[in-house]
Amino acid sequence: MSPRFGQCVVKSAALRGVEAYSVDVEVVVAPGLPGMTIVGMADAAVHESRERVKAALRACGFSMPTEKVVVNLAPSSLKKAGSGFDLPIALGILQATGQIDAELTGGRMFVGELSLEGRLRQVAGILAFGICALQGGWQLVVPEGSPRVPLEGLEQLNLYQLGALHPGGEGFRPAQDAIALQEDAKPPDFSDVAGHDLAKRAMQIAAAGGHGLLMMGPPGSGKTMLASRMASILPPLTEEEKLEAAAVHSVAGEPTEKILAGVRPFRSPHHSASQAGLVGGGSPVRPGEISLAHHGVLFLDELAEFKASVLQSIRQPMESGSVCITRADGNIVLPANFVLLAASNPCPCGYLGDPEHSCRCTDLQVKTYQGRIGGPILDRIGLHLDIPRLPPSSVLATGSGTSSEVLREGVLQAREFSEWRMARQEVAPGRLAMPDLVALCAMEEGTQAFLESMAQGYSMSGRAIMKLLAVARTIADLEQQDRVGQDHIAEALGFRLREEIGS
Repeated sequence: MSPRFGQCVVKSAALRGVEAYSVDVEVVVAPGLPGMTIVGMADAAVHESRERVKAALRACGFSMPTEKVVVNLAPSSLKKAGSGFDLPIALGILQATGQIDAELTGGRMFVGELSLEGRLRQVAGILAFGICALQGGWQLVVPEGSPRVPLEGLEQLNLYQLGALHPGGEGFRPAQDAIALQEDAKPPDFSDVAGHDLAKRAMQIAAAGGHGLLMMGPPGSGKTMLASRMASILPPLTEEEKLEAAAVHSVAGEPTEKILAGVRPFRSPHHSASQAGLVGGGSPVRPGEISLAHHGVLFLDELAEFKASVLQSIRQPMESGSVCITRADGNIVLPANFVLLAASNPCPCGYLGDPEHSCRCTDLQVKTYQGRIGGPILDRIGLHLDIPRLPPSSVLATGSGTSSEVLREGVLQAREFSEWRMARQEVAPGRLAMPDLVALCAMEEGTQAFLESMAQGYSMSGRAIMKLLAVARTIADLEQQDRVGQDHIAEALGFRLREEIGS
């Protein structure tokens, strides 16, 4: 006998950028030619759910209506993408035809992909869906194998799992216990790097103040080795930072275990990365590497080898801490608050300035190669450092260098002092405007005159002066000094200036 006619609404959600918004899956079974129509700005993956849903319902012993089925995904003004609507569409059909009780879907949000056998498969963005469900006051039903996330702010989320469609609607059960978060093996330690004390000092300043760092030196000088150890001196993520960073990785389908354990992300894209891969984009919009590095480190190795258009696309995110992607249906803002580490050879052959190897490049080749990076990017990087090649004795003295524990202790103390100082001066933490930064430095007249003369002598732009002052403020924080002095300005200037090309 044909199922009776009816209609219902099942709650689901869709991703837009790195956030999820609620979607009403409206299902109507009415007289008409047999078939299923899905409307509401659905993409190809959503339209394909028609065949998956039909096969899954039959495989699980349900009846597929022989009348006309119309599915509307509201709000219809926003695009819907992905296979996560399979489950709510199937449940909507079952409820509209009276094959399951309406109480099973009441107060619940459903997300999941169906196999042809009726089993559920996980979809990306479960953490974002959880945040959306919690804000709306709904229980969240997800595919089996999605454990509860032990994050502050998500304790009240009622999470349920479903392994497959069952006749009668059985199968809902509370999510398994929270995943045990254990950090992997300890990250590489700076003690493995003998020498390079100046580079370690620069890394400590960059970690303490969140400044960008450019390392330039010949092949094998240790640039990548130093960058890979940055995570070992960064403070652990706060609960709020964990939630923000893990949500981005969840939407991108990346593992979140390390982030939930408090380890800051470390991303190192290849220099062949496209603009969409680096800053985000595509259809639907997917977060890029700068968003996956949110609250962590973005390491761009072989900086001069990146395409100029791709490299210049990170200029605005470096300043604002986010990237705005414009589409016909509106703007999508993705978080991108990262510490930039960059490394580059000084010339095409790589040996400019190396006393052990002669450079084969002409001055024009050197200028052209370094010019690929571009002045606007260099202006936004607070620390510039030449990394010389170490002698064999230092290379073999591994394990005797300054340890990450010592450097990390200084970073933690500097950040704690900075927070105390800003709270005392009633300045909100974050990206500071020029007047606030100058006020926080509390420079004496002689120090300010020294800064002005240096900026004038080296023809520094306003942004470069800001970066110089911010680095000097961090150096003072490492020494727990209220005022920025001339010695702090001088050290920051030393990390700002490099030798002229070809000199």
